[in-house]
Amino acid sequence: MENTGDDKEISLKDVVIKLKEWVEFLFSKWPTIVIMCVIGAILGITYAYIKKPIYKAQLSFALEDDKGSSGLSAAAGLASQFGFDIGGGGGGAFSGDNLMGLMKSRYMVEKALLTSVNIKGKKETLAEYYIIFNKLRDNWKNKPQLARIHFLPDVNRSTFSLQQDSLLGEIYRAITKTDLTVDKTDKKLSIVNIAMASENELFAKYFVENIAKTVSDFYVTTKTKKSEQNVSILQHQTDSVKNELNNDLGGVASSIDATPNINPARQILRTPSQYRQVKVVADQAILTELVKNLEVSKIALRKETPLIQIIDTPILPLEKEKVGRLKGAILGGGIMGFLTVCFFLLKRLIIDLLK
Repeated sequence: MENTGDDKEISLKDVVIKLKEWVEFLFSKWPTIVIMCVIGAILGITYAYIKKPIYKAQLSFALEDDKGSSGLSAAAGLASQFGFDIGGGGGGAFSGDNLMGLMKSRYMVEKALLTSVNIKGKKETLAEYYIIFNKLRDNWKNKPQLARIHFLPDVNRSTFSLQQDSLLGEIYRAITKTDLTVDKTDKKLSIVNIAMASENELFAKYFVENIAKTVSDFYVTTKTKKSEQNVSILQHQTDSVKNELNNDLGGVASSIDATPNINPARQILRTPSQYRQVKVVADQAILTELVKNLEVSKIALRKETPLIQIIDTPILPLEKEKVGRLKGAILGGGIMGFLTVCFFLLKRLIIDLLK
């Protein structure tokens, strides 16, 4: 037991001695370490000077809540008695995390990239602007098939070539990998934040605004399609019955004018006008119900539009992230000094092991 204690004491002493030797060894190398720190600081300052600032555009919106629509549900039940489905269902694929995933989908990102914007008085797509400010065509000088590719405004997406599809896919992957983030500001809230980081301030701003608008328009077109069809059908039927009612009213007046002084013994002469009067009453009842259902359908359509309520939008100048020269010098010097110390310690350790 005593020997074990002595071994432990000797082992601890050896560790202390070894650490002391290493510290003295590092102190003997201080001129080299200082020189390497200075070199690292210079490299850090150079990086801070060369590195372009990153602009961050942020847009936040609130998801529409479908709760509290009992009055509309009752109206929908009334309309369903006459064979009409006015919608007003839940969000489904357009609610919660599904919507955030939709905003980073290839279809939505590419559609936003192909949106035309006005940049310095010139109309061009965001995809074309992305290629220009990243100077990608300078890297394609030896690839003429890529250098000739352009994404012009108002061009049909279905006419794109294989090279255009491939290039657009590369831009999509580059943006969604690190630049575009979509998340909730708080898990308990329904507020979603879209952030876009880019070296180009205008691109970051326009892209965030267009991705939000693209998803909102897609929602309106998809979710409200049935409601719009119902409104269109009801409007057509209402107009038809209204025209028929006007014709019947004119027919009643014409029938009465045709026989102003009817012989009481010839009551059959009243039949045409009475028939049209019955038809007028029936048309009035039908028109009343159609107008009622048309208004209910319009309320349902207004309720479903839009899904996104914008809260904050990016305003120029955008938030800028840039490594300062002082920070670059400290980081560069610190990293280079750390690596130099690790190199000397590793070298000393290998020498001791070989001994």
